[in-house]
Amino acid sequence: MFRPLVRSCAPLRAPRSSASSSPRLQTRLFSTPSRASDPSPAERARTARDRLYAERSKKNRTLVFYTVGALALVGGITYAAVPAYRAFCAATGYAGTPMTDPSRFEASRLYADENTQGRPITVRFEATHGDTLPWSFEPLQRSVTVVPGQTALAFYTAKNNSDKDLIGIATYNMTPEKIAPYFAKVECFCFEEQKIRAGEEVDLPVFFFIDRDVVDDPTLDNINDVVLSYTFFRAKRNDKGHAVFDAPEEDVQKASGFADYEHVPAK
Repeated sequence: MFRPLVRSCAPLRAPRSSASSSPRLQTRLFSTPSRASDPSPAERARTARDRLYAERSKKNRTLVFYTVGALALVGGITYAAVPAYRAFCAATGYAGTPMTDPSRFEASRLYADENTQGRPITVRFEATHGDTLPWSFEPLQRSVTVVPGQTALAFYTAKNNSDKDLIGIATYNMTPEKIAPYFAKVECFCFEEQKIRAGEEVDLPVFFFIDRDVVDDPTLDNINDVVLSYTFFRAKRNDKGHAVFDAPEEDVQKASGFADYEHVPAK
């Protein structure tokens, strides 16, 4: 009356043991890193951000380094412009500036020979000072006669007539200007700050010679009398602490023999 219920089922298969697994599958299973060790997206973003910040910081430091270097170079060139110009004048005799080229001080140049003995030149000394500098300033000798190749030593004297210690700076020039390339100063007090105490008097030396090559310059055949002039100005300290002329620029240029030359306008 009742029919037995019969199900047709596929025979059950026993699961494969791990020992019978495929070698390729085993390698894949054991070589795949655990997902727990992988960095999270937040960690990866943080790492990338830190790397970007490090590279940007390195570029910024490099940029700052080059900028500071460029500014220092420009500042150095600007600051050295005036001393370099004076050094050029001193080396070439430009604008009546007596030369201070060390190569002219070799022993082979510092003697008079038969060609220069008959060419005496009188060097006259002058001294002035700025109106704001209460000093007495004058040469101890009015003139010295030398022959080319012969060294000479002259002295100026300066006295501080005020009741305060003062600093002065001297500039100089030579006339006629065309003999300046042959007038060499071995020692000079010019362009150096000279501090004189209240009521003090000091002697300032000038050691010089006229180069023997002057006898070979036909344009100077009639030059037997020259003037070496010094002018003292009161000094002040600039923003770098260096002593500079405390006088109108035109007065300094005139005392230096540059009054008739065109200058770059001051900023």
